[in-house]
Amino acid sequence: MSKKSIKYSQARDELNKILQDLESERIDVDEVSIKVSRAIELIKLCRQKIDKTELQVNKIVKEFEEDIK
Repeated sequence: MSKKSIKYSQARDELNKILQDLESERIDVDEVSIKVSRAIELIKLCRQKIDKTELQVNKIVKEFEEDIK
């Protein structure tokens, strides 16, 4: 799945699954670094989506505040 096509909720769900796997020790030690790398990729993606959304919301609020003045 490419970075651009994954939704925030999908990334969050995948992160939760990785965390569960790591906590329950259900994954092979050879897969740990792969899972951790994927988790970091997903965290970066989530942060980008949150930052983008925050900018959009701030812009909308600013426009609203200007309209009511």
